Amino acid sequence: MSAEGTPRQKMIGMMYLVLTALLAMNVSKDILNSFVIVNESLHKTTINFGKKNDKIYTSFEDELKKDPKKVQAFYDRAKKAKTMTKDLYDYIEKLKKELVMKVDKKDALAADSIIEKLIWVDSKDNYDIPSNIMIGSDAANPKDGEFSAKDLKMRIEKIRAEFIKLFAGNSSINGRPLFLANVKKEIDNKLGSLKCEGGIENGEAVGWELMNFEHVPLVAVITILSKIQADVKNAESDVVSQLFQSVSGAEVKFDRLTAKVIAPSSYILAGDEYKADVLLVAFNSTSNPKIYIGDIDTTIKDEFKNRLKGPGEELKDISSGAGHYVKPTSAEGLQTWSGVIEVDAPEGKKYYPFTGEYMVAKPAVAISPTKMNVFYIGVDNPVEISAAGVAPENLAPSMSGGSLSGSRGKYIVKVQAGQTECSISVSAKSTTGGPNRPQGPPMKFRIKRIPDPVAYVGGKKDGVIRKNELVAAGAVIPRMEGFDFDLKPVVVGFKVSTLVAGDIKEEVTTGNTFNASQLKMMQQCKNNGRVYIEEIKVRMPDGTTRTVNACNFKVIL
Repeated sequence: MSAEGTPRQKMIGMMYLVLTALLAMNVSKDILNSFVIVNESLHKTTINFGKKNDKIYTSFEDELKKDPKKVQAFYDRAKKAKTMTKDLYDYIEKLKKELVMKVDKKDALAADSIIEKLIWVDSKDNYDIPSNIMIGSDAANPKDGEFSAKDLKMRIEKIRAEFIKLFAGNSSINGRPLFLANVKKEIDNKLGSLKCEGGIENGEAVGWELMNFEHVPLVAVITILSKIQADVKNAESDVVSQLFQSVSGAEVKFDRLTAKVIAPSSYILAGDEYKADVLLVAFNSTSNPKIYIGDIDTTIKDEFKNRLKGPGEELKDISSGAGHYVKPTSAEGLQTWSGVIEVDAPEGKKYYPFTGEYMVAKPAVAISPTKMNVFYIGVDNPVEISAAGVAPENLAPSMSGGSLSGSRGKYIVKVQAGQTECSISVSAKSTTGGPNRPQGPPMKFRIKRIPDPVAYVGGKKDGVIRKNELVAAGAVIPRMEGFDFDLKPVVVGFKVSTLVAGDIKEEVTTGNTFNASQLKMMQQCKNNGRVYIEEIKVRMPDGTTRTVNACNFKVIL
C-alpha cells in the first residue's frame, strides 16, 4: 500500500510482508492462519478507503452544484477513476470467489462469505489448484486468459496508466490549472504500489506473476489479492483527491497587511553581521488561524497536508494573525522548534508548516580537571565540544598529535603510541563567509596507554575454588577493572600447571579456552591441590599483546 497511509495501514502492510517471508520458509498451517487476520484487516482498510473516497465524491458534487462550469470537467475525470477502480475491484473479487469455489469445492453463495472470513476456508494450504488457475502447468510460460496472473497484471498496469492519463491534456480546464508538470510526477510516485515488478529469487530474475502466485497457498493468494484491492482503492483516493484540489485551487482571503522583521538569529558574535528580512505579512483580521507547536514530518511532500506528528500543542495567544510563542529555556546551544498553521480554505483545512531556531547560551564558565585530561592509545576516545553562542554544526575543531573525527559537537579522538601529549583547538565558522574565529586557546591532553586487564576464571582471580566450578568455567576471561571504556581484550594463550601423581604437569594452549589436556589435569587434581594458570597473554585493542596476572587456585572437592 501507499507510504501515505495511516499507521494502521502501514502496520497491516508490515504484517503482510512478514507473513509472506514466513510463507517462503514453508511454515506450518498455524502461520497460514495468521493470513486470516491480515486479510480481514485489509478488508476493513479497503472499506475505510471507500468511505474516504465517498466523502470526496460528495464534496465534488457539492462544488458541482455551486459552479458546474468550473467543476464539470474535473468531476468527469473523477467519475472515470471511480468506474475504473470498481471494474478492477470487482474483477479481483470474482477471481477470489473463483479460487475458493475451485479449491474448497464451495458453491457461489458460500464462496461470497468465505472470501471475507478466511477462517472458514478448509484448504488454506492448497497451492496446486491456485497455481494451476493463475499460472498454469508451465511456470516458464504463465498462461493467459481470464483469472490468470498474467491477465491480472495487465489490468493493474492498465488502470495505473489510465489514472496518470487523467492528468494529461491541456494545462488548464475552463481556466482552472491542473498543475500537470508537478501533479503528474507526484501521481506517478503515489501509484508505485500498482507497479507489477518482479524480483530476484535464488539469484535469478522472477516475474511478478510467479513471485506472487506460483506455489502459493490459497489463503496467501486471497490475502495478496485483498492487498491489491486496497492498493487500488488507495490509488483512487490519491487521484480523486488531487483532481478535487485542482478544482478548488483555494485562495485564502486576507484583508490586512503589517510589517514584520524576521532575523535568522538574534545572537550575534563580535565580528559577524546582523541580518534580517523586512517584509509585509498578510492576515485575516476577522479570523485568526490556529497554530500548533510540535514536531513535523519532513518526509511528507503533499502540499497543505498536516505534517504534524501527533496532536501538538495549540498556541492560545494569537492576535492580528500572529501567534505569540513563549517558552522557558534550559538546555544550552541551538534549539529548534516547529509546527503548523491551520487555516480554513473553501475546500477544507490547509496546513502550512514552519520551523524556527534560537540559541541558548549559559554563562561562559569552563572548569577542566587537568589531571584527568587524558586520551588513551589505540581506542576511540569520545569528546564533546561546544562553544557559547555557536551552533554545534558551525564548530571547526582541529587536533595536533592525533586524529579527530565527528560532527555537531560529538567527536572521536584517536592517538598513537610514541607521544605523551596532544592538543585540540576550536574555531567557529563565520556565518558571513569570512575566516574561522578561534574560540580560546588550545587545550592540552596527556596520552597514556590502556591499563592492563585482570584475568578471571569462573569469576575469580585467585583463592579457593571447587573443582567442578573450575572445570565448568572453561575459559580465562580478562576484565578491565575500574576502566570506563567498553573494551574487549582477548586472551590469546596461557599455561596451566598442577601436581598430578607427584609430578608437576604443564600444558600450554592458544586462545582463551581450556583444552582437553588441561581439563584432564584439573580433573586429576587432589583435594586442596593447587592449579596455576600463568603466562596469560592478552591482545589489547591498541594492538599490543600483554602478559597479565596469573591465577593461583586452591582446589577443593
